[in-house]
Amino acid sequence: MNRRFLLKRLLLALPTLLGVIVVVFVLLRVVPGDPIAMMTTSESTPADIARLRHDYGLDRPIPVQFARYLSQLAHGDFGVSISLGQDVGKLVLDRFPATLELAVMALMLGGSCGLALALAATYWEGGWVETLTDGFNAISLAVPEFLWGLILILIFAVFVPVLPISGRRDPSRAIGLGSEFYLFEALLRGDFRLVGDLLAHLLLPATALALPMVAMVARILKASLQVELAKDYILFGRIKGFSRLWVLIRQALPNAMIPTVTALGVHFIFLVGGTVLVELIFAYPGIGNLLYGAAVNRDLPLIQGITIAFAALLIGLNLAVDIACGLIDPRVRQR
Repeated sequence: MNRRFLLKRLLLALPTLLGVIVVVFVLLRVVPGDPIAMMTTSESTPADIARLRHDYGLDRPIPVQFARYLSQLAHGDFGVSISLGQDVGKLVLDRFPATLELAVMALMLGGSCGLALALAATYWEGGWVETLTDGFNAISLAVPEFLWGLILILIFAVFVPVLPISGRRDPSRAIGLGSEFYLFEALLRGDFRLVGDLLAHLLLPATALALPMVAMVARILKASLQVELAKDYILFGRIKGFSRLWVLIRQALPNAMIPTVTALGVHFIFLVGGTVLVELIFAYPGIGNLLYGAAVNRDLPLIQGITIAFAALLIGLNLAVDIACGLIDPRVRQR
């Protein structure tokens, strides 16, 4: 990997993150509403309100508040949640693993199913398989994730009640794990009963998130495969006696994967930040649920902490996508 390529991407990431911090900080302070009002009662005196505003630094000019906030961030302090009264950094770190597990599960489902559909539609091009695949893709893209979630709940909670539709695990079972990455740690420990329980709770929300991704991957990969199959090296492979399936998987697929990997990376970035409605529908204890509560209560420190954590993660994922594309296609590293 070219060091200049990596350094350029890293240098672009820092001002991007700083820009996100500035925009979020300013916007949250110019929109209507007073977060301190959420903490007071009808018996609170003006002195109590003034004390709370001073404790959270909201009585100072915005530039002074911003300088203080940057100083706190430099020391790893994200502040204290107004609505929950807990450390924002700890709240975010406790909830992010659940959302990451959900997003990774959705990515695996969407990527693998989209790959299978694209290969099937390309191999049986012009037949009923391609027609069926195209119809499925159109429906999957037309229905948003939250509506897929409601449909899945209706099917698997009303008609065929075989899967849990809320939470992250069975609350009646003691898990005794040392981290919030439940699924990853359970796999490392070989606790397959717990793995089964966690996967059962993950399956429906992950499927709701994955269905639109399946269609996206299938359509992009199918178009790329059709372009590759029209090239001379594929014809040369067929002349040498290789089957259509062999040249499709061994020759066309690796070259067609580059735009698909890029699209998957970009979609995963939006997927991590777009789990809010699905988490609410399935009562899934991830960062999306936490962000919704923070927005309802206008909890400025918590909203800022979640947004900055999201931004840092998305910038890191974007950097990982650039590196992956650079490893797949050396031409990318020369840009």
